[in-house]
Amino acid sequence: MPIRVLVVDDSSLMRRLIVRFLEEDINIKVIDTAVNGEEALKKIQSLRPDVVTLDVEMPVLDGLSTLGRLMRLSPLPVVMLSAHTTEGARATMQALALGAVDFVAKPAKPGEMSAMVADLKYKIKAAAQASLKKIPAYTPRPAARQKTRDIKAEAKMPLSPMPMPITRSSGGKIEVVVIGSSTGGPAALQQIVPLLPENLPVGMVIVQHIPVGFSGPLAEHLDRKSKVKVKHAEQGDRITPGQVLVSPAGYDLFFKGKPGSLTVYLDPGKAPVPPGGFRPSVDVVMKSAAETLGSHAMGVLLTGMGKDGAQGMAAIRKGSGHTVAEDQSTCVVYGMPRAAIEMGGAEMVLPLNEIAGEIIRSV
Repeated sequence: MPIRVLVVDDSSLMRRLIVRFLEEDINIKVIDTAVNGEEALKKIQSLRPDVVTLDVEMPVLDGLSTLGRLMRLSPLPVVMLSAHTTEGARATMQALALGAVDFVAKPAKPGEMSAMVADLKYKIKAAAQASLKKIPAYTPRPAARQKTRDIKAEAKMPLSPMPMPITRSSGGKIEVVVIGSSTGGPAALQQIVPLLPENLPVGMVIVQHIPVGFSGPLAEHLDRKSKVKVKHAEQGDRITPGQVLVSPAGYDLFFKGKPGSLTVYLDPGKAPVPPGGFRPSVDVVMKSAAETLGSHAMGVLLTGMGKDGAQGMAAIRKGSGHTVAEDQSTCVVYGMPRAAIEMGGAEMVLPLNEIAGEIIRSV
């Protein structure tokens, strides 16, 4: 059965183009369209689509207000369409926090339409597999840097039994934690990064599959909610304790130097990203961590469609580093963690609510 999609956009041109391109895929069926949030909510109740594509900026009832009502009254997988603007990117981060499964960036130029639709098709298929019950709702916390917390006390936080406990073979001190995520990742990251104490004794790098122009707002969004400093990575940034770097979209990130003196090198690549590939790639970043740090690296792989990160996790584990994959019970899309587990790259498998505690104890 094809995925039944409701397209919501106030632009008649965008509606026509999106419908035409989506229906070229035999696995997708556009069942109707809506021009604003109010009309969309009425049609959702009567049509019960499998997935909704929802424009952020609309008259009458905008995308964020529509999403908020939808998630309260009748949750469905939603893929947001966002403009390539600072305001659009920030609104998108709010939408992901409200429960949207993913988003695509609207084309800034006419020639970008085909790439946008290809991305939208991929994300509609991922959204159709998503478990909305597993999209974590973010609970606001006090401003992060008002108070230094005791990391030793944090490390004693009780955890429920691990689904797959394995004795760690390495005794090396962790210096860098690499977290990889895709579909459902921005919401999942909000259940990890804000729980880390300000005096975290390691640096961290986040690799989130996200369009160009949106990784910076993701870093800002996490920084506002966290005790650790969260920064959009720049060329030559040092890996320092208590700082989280978000890999810029459109660049692969590599580690340079040696344990105790690490910087990041950003590489835009010489060729376009191949179909099904990503830049940044979780595999690339984790393999670089394994090569540079050996047993001093830790990898964490969260929710996401596909297999990116499986090889990287295996490389870190082979180098006697520590690896944790998110358990199926909390994954929005159980793709990337499953691939890592099947490859033998996951030393531990934990539900999302236990991963922050495991990071704290491990470092």
